[in-house]
Amino acid sequence: MILRKKRTRRRQRRGRTTEKRGKSSLRKWEPGQGGVLGLRGGVGQGRDTLLHFYLQWLPTPLTEDMMKEGLSLLCKTGNGLAHAYVKLEVKERDLTDIYLLRSYIHLRYVDISENHLTDLSPLNYLTHLLWLKADGNRLRSAQLNELPYLQIASFAYNQITDTEGISHPRLETLNLKGNSIHTVTGLDPEKLISLHTVELRGNQLESTLGINLPKLKNLYLAQNMLKKVEGLEDLSNLTTLHLRDNQIDTLSGFSREMKSLQYLNLRGNMVANLGELAKLRDLPKLRALVLLDNPCTDETSYRQEALVQMPYLERLDKEFYEEEERAEADEIRQRLKEEKEQEPEPERDLEPEQSLI
Repeated sequence: MILRKKRTRRRQRRGRTTEKRGKSSLRKWEPGQGGVLGLRGGVGQGRDTLLHFYLQWLPTPLTEDMMKEGLSLLCKTGNGLAHAYVKLEVKERDLTDIYLLRSYIHLRYVDISENHLTDLSPLNYLTHLLWLKADGNRLRSAQLNELPYLQIASFAYNQITDTEGISHPRLETLNLKGNSIHTVTGLDPEKLISLHTVELRGNQLESTLGINLPKLKNLYLAQNMLKKVEGLEDLSNLTTLHLRDNQIDTLSGFSREMKSLQYLNLRGNMVANLGELAKLRDLPKLRALVLLDNPCTDETSYRQEALVQMPYLERLDKEFYEEEERAEADEIRQRLKEEKEQEPEPERDLEPEQSLI
């Protein structure tokens, strides 16, 4: 009897201990914790990460509740007799579907950044759209129907591979930074008559062809795979050209027709020969040039040579030229001119009929 009681007490103690251990092994699960829903020491460490990854791919459509939260800026509609909200911001909502926007035809400003969108076709119904930001989605194309009033469009940090389907007549600024574009195609100068700023930084461009836009003023092509400049010779309104961190080793491709170019950034390229600077003499308004981190900048006469070739240059690598540097460059330029004038003219071969024999 005594032995039976002792065994019973031991079993009870063991049961309480097991119960305590079971309770202690359970804890509130939060994102970032390991195990299976927070079971300490459970099989499958890191499954919360997999769960989070899985949830990212679940369909998340835009809802009326999201619209109510994101709408603002009450304005008169076209006839002036009614009012509607014209601004929408629905960022970071994991959206995969914006079909609902088809019904909000009065929207003028739309920010749908940092979602999971792959299709923007519902925006084709927003014919009053002025401003669009769709950065940080999963878009493979920026193609939309012609939107007659769209002025600013940003598709940065997507997975876009081409520039087709962009034909908005009032578009002024186009941002395609951080995509996977290899070649620029489809930018029709007869349709994009207002486009003055194009941002293509951080793509995979191997050529500057296809950017023949008559009104273009600012062109950003840094962090690509360019080896030379081509097809930009007729951009007479271009004032800023950014080509930093490419593989350019020659300065061919610039012409006198680029008569408005004032700022040229070639930092982090592969220009090794100082003689290449002579190819920039045809740029009459060039005032600021950046050539840092090119092999040619290791030459001791680098700053002087640049000013000799481009007397109107005001700033090189963010440092303004001093008056002493200008005076010295003028002397060198004058001396070179005199030496050239004193050189004898090369003898021309006489034609057979002019032969003295």
